[in-house]
Amino acid sequence: MNLSRVSKIFTALLLSVLLLTTSACTPQEPGRFDQVQQESTQQKRGQAVVETATQGGEFNKFFPTADDDYERVFTQEKKGFAEAKLKKDGQDLAKLAIFDTSSTPETAANYSNSTTTIAGYPAREIGNTQTAVLVNNRYQVKVLSSDPSFTASDRAQWIEKFNLDGLATLK
Repeated sequence: MNLSRVSKIFTALLLSVLLLTTSACTPQEPGRFDQVQQESTQQKRGQAVVETATQGGEFNKFFPTADDDYERVFTQEKKGFAEAKLKKDGQDLAKLAIFDTSSTPETAANYSNSTTTIAGYPAREIGNTQTAVLVNNRYQVKVLSSDPSFTASDRAQWIEKFNLDGLATLK
């Protein structure tokens, strides 16, 4: 009786191992999303920053300094981009950003028909929450409202607090 039980367990174990090795060695058919995944990971457009893009750390010195009422907290810094949050009383009011448009020349081209300026640089409103200027046909300085109370006028004032002329000399 004991031998019969051991035989059944051994047979079940052997069948399990056989099924496992057979299914593991069988090539799987590609899924319906596999080709799209492969194409998207091989795309170069929009994913890479040009080699000549300015390092994000170079931008930090051009951001407005914080004062008694406001706090500036750097949140992101990478090649071609730097960003900081503007806070007041612990609440996020806006994001301040500098972006090197050399990787995306179409961004700089958006300023070619600009009829408004801020501090002498071509400016534009992007949607209802963003104001930006283009410095030296290369660097986009943008303020994005995080709080509805932070208006277009506030955004323009904060853009003027950047060292835009200093940024214009950056190579």
